[in-house]
Amino acid sequence: MLIGYMRVSKADGSQVLDLQRDALLAAGVDPARLYEDHASGRRDDRPGLAACLKSLRPSDTLVAWKLDRLGRDLRHLITLAHELTGRGVGLRILTGEGAAIDTTSPNGRLMFGVFAALAEFERELIVERTRAGLASARARGRRGGRPYKMTPAKLRLAQAAMGRRDTGVGALCAELGVTRQTLYRHVDPGGRLRPDGERLLRHRRGDERMQGALPGTGGPEGDNRHG
Repeated sequence: MLIGYMRVSKADGSQVLDLQRDALLAAGVDPARLYEDHASGRRDDRPGLAACLKSLRPSDTLVAWKLDRLGRDLRHLITLAHELTGRGVGLRILTGEGAAIDTTSPNGRLMFGVFAALAEFERELIVERTRAGLASARARGRRGGRPYKMTPAKLRLAQAAMGRRDTGVGALCAELGVTRQTLYRHVDPGGRLRPDGERLLRHRRGDERMQGALPGTGGPEGDNRHG
């Protein structure tokens, strides 16, 4: 049986599910088997997705319009797909970058394996680059921030490292120069952002936008000249 899931980011009516619903119905999903959410993909409390996952039975296939309708990030999607496979449930993506994923077919499973390998490769690159940056800072007498302070660079490393089974929390805290309390205030044991972590990255993006808007910094007013 095909089970469909749809999501839009806003609940204020400015976004609609019509395109996703039409695609899922065209793929053969029964209208009575459609689940939906009006929430950001980064939120954990998505009742529609929770109900959808609970309804799945062995031999069912979960169908979504695009990969980003389902998960918070690629790692979350891969974890979800592995969990579904363990339950005997298939996953099919209709369009977008993951359109070749269909874990009910050999070719679709192959493409999913490629996506999983790329996600692991990306995670390893993040870990390697951040550790190299911290080591370079220590060699110059810097710790990459005040003691026990989490920075965006450290947070990215923490996200990548906490998603790995072989990561020792104590060693990671020593590497980052933060306490366990600081680490767990920003990320959970699976590497997902907690409210403090989301605020840190949100503030960083806000600072970058403000710098870009200042005259002389490359923003829209930075090239104003008189005469």
